[in-house]
Amino acid sequence: MQHDTHAEHHGQHEGHGQHEGHTDHAQHGHGGSHAHGTGKVSWRMAAQATLHCLTGCAIGEVLGMIIGTALGWGNMPTMILAIILAFAFGYALTLRGILKAGVDFRTAFRVALAADTLSIAVMELIDNGVIALWPGAMDAHLTDAMFWWVLAIALAAAFVITTPVNKWMIGRGKGHAVVHQYHH
Repeated sequence: MQHDTHAEHHGQHEGHGQHEGHTDHAQHGHGGSHAHGTGKVSWRMAAQATLHCLTGCAIGEVLGMIIGTALGWGNMPTMILAIILAFAFGYALTLRGILKAGVDFRTAFRVALAADTLSIAVMELIDNGVIALWPGAMDAHLTDAMFWWVLAIALAAAFVITTPVNKWMIGRGKGHAVVHQYHH
């Protein structure tokens, strides 16, 4: 997940204007103000982190459903594969950004786990819950329009519910906030 989120790095914060005596880093193009440890994180920042997470989850889920369908698997094994791949792609997107910063793989992997696990878990719980509970959705095939619009609704619901979770975590210097120090 690309983490256009904000955490403390050498005593500085990104955003517009000054916050708690920290300097402005407008060249990064991130909006919203925040103050770590106080929970004052912009909704835009939380939405960006969640959208990035959603990207990895959606890639993994769709790929898992395609593979499960191609192999003739039932709903449960396909859903399990989709969830595993959602976590894998979510972590992979974060790893990519951290590794680009020259961090060793072991450290990057630990940071990705710390940054993304709760966010991905909430997202997967919500979107798979919507799909499982939507009448007929589990029986829809990849070629059915219902499959795609229920998936879109499920991912939208996951985004809406996961964004406040990410906002809360970032405001406490956790979750996506831990990745930020590697983006300089």
